[in-house]
Amino acid sequence: MPAHILVVGGGIGGLATALALSRDGHRVDVFEQAAAFAEVGAGIQIGPNVARRLQQLGLDQSLDAIAARPNALVVQSAASGAELARLPLGDAMRQRYGAPYLCVHRADLHSLLLEAVRTKGVGALVTDARIAQIEMSDDLVCVSSSGSRAWEGEALIGADGLWSVVRQRLESPSAAEPPRITGHTAWRGLVAQAELPKALRRRRIDVWLGPRLHVVAYPVRGGDWLNVVVIAESAPAGDARDWDQASSLVALQQATGHSGRALQALLEAMPNWRAWTLCDRAPLTSAADMAHERIALVGDAAHPMVPYLAQGAGMAIEDAVALAEALGGGEAADVPAAFARYAEARWQRNAMVQARARRNGQVFHATGPMRLGRDLALRTLGARLLDQPWLYGG
Repeated sequence: MPAHILVVGGGIGGLATALALSRDGHRVDVFEQAAAFAEVGAGIQIGPNVARRLQQLGLDQSLDAIAARPNALVVQSAASGAELARLPLGDAMRQRYGAPYLCVHRADLHSLLLEAVRTKGVGALVTDARIAQIEMSDDLVCVSSSGSRAWEGEALIGADGLWSVVRQRLESPSAAEPPRITGHTAWRGLVAQAELPKALRRRRIDVWLGPRLHVVAYPVRGGDWLNVVVIAESAPAGDARDWDQASSLVALQQATGHSGRALQALLEAMPNWRAWTLCDRAPLTSAADMAHERIALVGDAAHPMVPYLAQGAGMAIEDAVALAEALGGGEAADVPAAFARYAEARWQRNAMVQARARRNGQVFHATGPMRLGRDLALRTLGARLLDQPWLYGG
C-alpha cells in the first residue's frame, strides 16, 4: 500500500512535494498555517535545473503560460551603468542544458502547483493548521495544531520554511539553532511594464553591482510585469519573520545612497516598495540535517540560503522531486530507508548552493581592490564566469 504522508507547509516547496509524491499514488495531506493557500513575494528565477524538474512534474505547458523568457543576463556597474559582462539565455540555455531559463511571479507558480495538487485529488488540503506538537512511534507520526486538532500519518515532511517547527524534531545538533540574521535587507517592487517609459522596460535580467549592494530586475508574468529587487548591507528593520514589510523609496535610499542616473530612474518608477530581512543558516554538514527516521525536510526548512544564486525556490523543487524518486511507489515500511537515501543524495548539493550563495554576496557587494578585481574578471571572462554548469546541469 502507498504511504500516507503529512506535509507541513503549503508554500512552493510543500506543494511541489505533495504533487511529486501523489504521482506515485501516495496519499498526501498538506497543512498550511494561514487561512488560505497563498504566496507572499514577487519574482523567482527558474534556472534550467529547476525547469527540468517542473517538466518531470508535468507542468511544462502550464509553466509556459505564466513565465517570461529573458534573452540575456547583463551585469552592470550601479554607479556608471557600464556593462561588465553578458550571458546569453533563451535558446542558448535550452540547447546547453535541455531546458529554458525562466522568470515567474511567485504567486503564479504557487497557483499553478496548487491547481495541479487539487486536480490530482490525493489527500487533503488543510488551512488554519499551525502545527504545535509532533509525536512519533516506530511506524506512525502524529501532528497536532494549536486549535487542538490532530492528524496521523506514516511519514512527515517539513516544508515549513526558515522558522520550521518540524526541523526541531530532527536528531541533528543544529536542529534547534535559530536562523542567522545576515545584516542584509531586501526591497522588492513590482510594476506593469506598460506603465513604464520604454527606456525602462526589460526583456532580460539586469544586475547592477555597487559597494555593499546590488540590484536585480527581470520580467515576470509572460513579460507583462517587471520585478525589481534591491539588496543592501543595512540594519534590519521590523520583525525578521515578516517577509512583507511596508517600505518606501526614501528608506531604500537611506540604506543604499543614490545610484547612477539610469538605475535611479528605474527605482523611482516603482509604485511602492516592500522589504524583508535576509536570514539563512550555515551550509548543511551531513544527511542528518535533512532527515531522520520518518521525518524529512525540504527547502528552507532544511537549507535556507541568501538569494545571491537565485536558487532558494529551485532547491526546494529539486528536493521535492528527489524525495519522491527515493520513495517511489514504496509502502509505509520503506519510508525510513527512502528518506535516508533522499537526504544522502541531496545534502551535499544543497550545502554547495548555500556556500556559493554566501560567497556571491561577498563578490556582488565588494569594495576597494576586491571590487576592481571582480570587475576586471567580469570584463575578461564574461559569459564563462556567469554560467554555472555545475548548477544548471546538475
